[in-house]
Amino acid sequence: MTTVPHDNTAILPPLALALVNHPRATLQELAKAIGISKATLYRFCPTRDLLIKRLLEQSLRTLDEALDEARIEEGPVLAALKRLNAKHLEHREFTLFLTYYWNEVEKPMEENAIWEPKVDAFFLRGQQEGVFRIDFSAATLTELWLGTVIALIDGERRGRIPRAPLAQLAEQAFLQGIMRKDGSTAD
Repeated sequence: MTTVPHDNTAILPPLALALVNHPRATLQELAKAIGISKATLYRFCPTRDLLIKRLLEQSLRTLDEALDEARIEEGPVLAALKRLNAKHLEHREFTLFLTYYWNEVEKPMEENAIWEPKVDAFFLRGQQEGVFRIDFSAATLTELWLGTVIALIDGERRGRIPRAPLAQLAEQAFLQGIMRKDGSTAD
């Protein structure tokens, strides 16, 4: 069995992923899935409900911090988008966990998602600077970006997409979509 670090936060990302992969798993099954003893997990979090609550709080906190670290209000828009993608991919387990468990947040998700207005403002800045298209609202661009990142992370989790090019795929899929580079069609 793996030794758990003193602060115990190191087991949160693998626990988040284990719950996404095995949503009906018991605490004992989750402990086994991440390579710790059942006793260690019970000391860390004695109930499944408490574990989910703790993971929700940590996920929201981590992704809010990741957004701050991405500094999307600074520098060129495309460089900021690269940082935004990288930071969310760095915390992919928490991104996935929130995707699968968001409906278990006690407060409405809108109250917890302080990042939404920040990302909307980022896309609005990109529109104002002529980088992003203006026929979609900034909120729509936020949702498209988030949907792209989540879909790619989940595809990676399921083994359909390799991990290595994920940041580049997220950027290309969001910025260029899926149309051929030359813009021609088979018709």
